[in-house]
Amino acid sequence: SPEMTDVYANDDRLVAFLLSRLDVKGKRVLEVGAGTGRDSLALAKRGAHVTTIDYSDESLRLTRGVAGSELGIVCGDALSLPFADASFDIVFHQGLLEHFRRPVDLLRENHRVLRAGGHLLVDVPQRWHYYTLMKHVLMAANRWFAGWETEFSARELSSLMRQAGFEVAGEYGS
Repeated sequence: SPEMTDVYANDDRLVAFLLSRLDVKGKRVLEVGAGTGRDSLALAKRGAHVTTIDYSDESLRLTRGVAGSELGIVCGDALSLPFADASFDIVFHQGLLEHFRRPVDLLRENHRVLRAGGHLLVDVPQRWHYYTLMKHVLMAANRWFAGWETEFSARELSSLMRQAGFEVAGEYGS
């Protein structure tokens, strides 16, 4: 669907990285801040049982429009997920963590709903990238499409992950 890919292109890097590391078939997967649900739909088509959560009516509408019954779609708060502890095998988000003033709070909530031995994949803007320079110029001019956001170095993100209780198993960059 053009509407799905026009929102925010990610070159399918998140799905490609996840599939290179894990077999998602039969796994319970949660996408937090799902946006269009594009990545979740790709995982569901590979046999994962995927639930998405977002608080934005527009995002929920886009996801419902493309996902049909392939995804569980939930309206909710990323800092207070409406799921029991240890509910998911895989939790992921892309373009979300950078919008939180206290990102470790989001990561701790991800940790709570992830089963022991599960996997969290976080995709964020990199601190040292031309994209980041452009973003800061546009934010200073009040013309950045995504509002306030920050970025992370690999070291900063790894430190936050450990603070939230995770063991860092790998990283990728684009």
